Amino acid sequence: MATRFRKSRRQRGSRYCGWGQIGQHRQAGSRGGIGGAGKHKHFWIRTVIEEPDHFGHDPFNSFNRNLVQRWINVRDLDAVFAKHGKADESGKVVLDLTSLGYDKLLGGGSISGAYAIKVAKVSESAKSKIEAAGGEVIINEQYDDK
Repeated sequence: MATRFRKSRRQRGSRYCGWGQIGQHRQAGSRGGIGGAGKHKHFWIRTVIEEPDHFGHDPFNSFNRNLVQRWINVRDLDAVFAKHGKADESGKVVLDLTSLGYDKLLGGGSISGAYAIKVAKVSESAKSKIEAAGGEVIINEQYDDK
């Protein structure tokens, strides 16, 4: 085709040059910005619908997570022993707090009896109070790194 017959040449000098009467080639290209522009502004609805987790960050997770979900104080040991405790054949009073669902023994209050207590974790004050009363603390190794 000869260049003088091409559409782009024929329409030179006309008002709209082939792009129509409305808009004149304005509605194309990077409308609304380039890339991630406007995700907090004019493209907010699109962001919420298509990428709801785009903004923000993941919560911090400690590698040494040390959760104690259930604990008991030293002052409550007498009441727990009255319900669940038992004496060993050697006469030793044993209280297994791990089997009762307790994770840690805390040192609040005072203790009257001498108990052998099995628990996963124990505070220093609780351990000293039990040993001062003549008892002992047996730490369960399988729950120690929990």
